[in-house]
Amino acid sequence: MMRTMRAGTMSSFLIFFLLYIIRNIHKLTSCYAFAPLISRSPVSNYYNVQSNSKHILSSSFEEGVGKDTELPDSLEDAAMIAASSCYAFSIASGPMSRCRVDFDTSIGDETYTTLKSSTEFMQKFVSALCYESIPGLAEMRQDEMMRCANARSELRQIIQEEQVDRASITQEQDGIETENSSRKKQLEEIIINGGRDPSFKWTGPTARIYFPDEGSAALARRDWNPTASSADEALVPPCVQFASCGGVQSSFQDSSRDVLVFYFCPRASEAEYVEKTLYDAEDTLCDQLALTIFVNPLLVDMGVTGFGMAGRMLRERLIDNLQSTYYLRTLQWGALTRVWPKQFTIWQEDDDADGGYKLLKSLDRMPSNPEVEDIYDYENGISVDPSQQKGLGFLNALGDFVNGMTRL
Repeated sequence: MMRTMRAGTMSSFLIFFLLYIIRNIHKLTSCYAFAPLISRSPVSNYYNVQSNSKHILSSSFEEGVGKDTELPDSLEDAAMIAASSCYAFSIASGPMSRCRVDFDTSIGDETYTTLKSSTEFMQKFVSALCYESIPGLAEMRQDEMMRCANARSELRQIIQEEQVDRASITQEQDGIETENSSRKKQLEEIIINGGRDPSFKWTGPTARIYFPDEGSAALARRDWNPTASSADEALVPPCVQFASCGGVQSSFQDSSRDVLVFYFCPRASEAEYVEKTLYDAEDTLCDQLALTIFVNPLLVDMGVTGFGMAGRMLRERLIDNLQSTYYLRTLQWGALTRVWPKQFTIWQEDDDADGGYKLLKSLDRMPSNPEVEDIYDYENGISVDPSQQKGLGFLNALGDFVNGMTRL
């Protein structure tokens, strides 16, 4: 009886050990199809003018290939870097390009959905990419800012002149003061509206965002308010249009002026609608459609598409063809990031390092989750890197396997 139990225990142990060895062999030989793609190029606070962009981006592309990706300084910095990377990719790839942006700072916390936790990033990312990509939009915003600044300056001058010796006001000066009062109201209105004409309506190219449902699209339309009479109240440019995957209203919207299309957190249940609208847009708009961006896509799910033939075919048709232009995922002990066309880099928190993080590893492909954890273990002496072993490889691998099992 005891001999049978020992034999069964040994068999189970050998099976687990063989699976561990197979996983590491696969990890050493697998390679994901991520072409090294552009270096960080700031969006100049959203308002960069596109002069000689192709020449500049070509030079930046060559400089960025093979370089390490740095961590962003803030959420806004991450959004601007992502926008710059997507814009550079669209220029390099030509019309009807497709890419993906992954942004996850939840560290496994499921208190909020991915949609909720990445909404602020999405708002800033869409704004930055629109100002970068859509002709005339940055110039329009610059004019509004200049008009507002001039109004502030003129209003300040009028107020200073009114404060000069009020005791010596004559009848002629009283008429001037009445005229100044009327002008002050005009200037104050310009400042309140952020330099924007209240009757202004954007008639240029548009960017369309597809939300997972009509509720989230309506909420974003209300909060982001692109058509606000005041430019300071609008969180996104006036070119932004809102739609939903499968929504009734989306079917009646005019998409003939779209040049950018965003799919924000599309789920597996919307996969069919996403494919249909994507192919329809490309067939209808052709070269007018500059770029389609998937932000935090979750189009393959065990409960909906499964991981069998349906999920595999969806990956081949749509997901595998998306270029990863920006990736940022925070970890319990650090972060994994990538900016096209630079390397994927793994960072660990370190109070003694510049910026509070030290670089653990730089890769030219997307590492799997187990590989990321193993790199952390190797760099911190928790386990031994098999590629650095000299002799006793089997015993070291056995020790790593036991250590891994004890942490489960």
